[in-house]
Amino acid sequence: MHERMFHHVLVPADGSEASVAAAHLGFRMARNCEANVELIYVVDALLCEELRRYDHRELEEIRAELAEQGERTLRVLAEEAERMGLKVATSVRRGDPFEEIVAHAREASCDVIVMGHVGRRPRAQVLLGSVAERVLEFAPCPVMVVKHDETDAPAHRVA
Repeated sequence: MHERMFHHVLVPADGSEASVAAAHLGFRMARNCEANVELIYVVDALLCEELRRYDHRELEEIRAELAEQGERTLRVLAEEAERMGLKVATSVRRGDPFEEIVAHAREASCDVIVMGHVGRRPRAQVLLGSVAERVLEFAPCPVMVVKHDETDAPAHRVA
């Protein structure tokens, strides 16, 4: 009898190639550890504000569209995980991605977070510190950051 290393794997997903690559690795880890998978998509408040500057729509309409995109992203990834025989839960939250990811990891007692190195945040925010770096700093559990070189890998964008 072996002891499972992880029981609950959290995979933040934003639909970017990096987050999809991280999800695939997280799924393999979960399958090998017989762990449950939690997929989370965060409707990024900063991104909503940035989009609002260049869009004629109301902020709530932009938020709703991004939440719908998140639901689609999670649905596609959850279906992949379920085909691998994994138990999957999904969650869409609003706010600052790093804060929501860390809060969700605490609330759900996750054992590990598996996430992409670069997501869809506005460039100015990436310069101030990426979501992955902030999650690494504040997460209550180990964090695996998956580097993904878009020039070497096939396109796997979701949403």
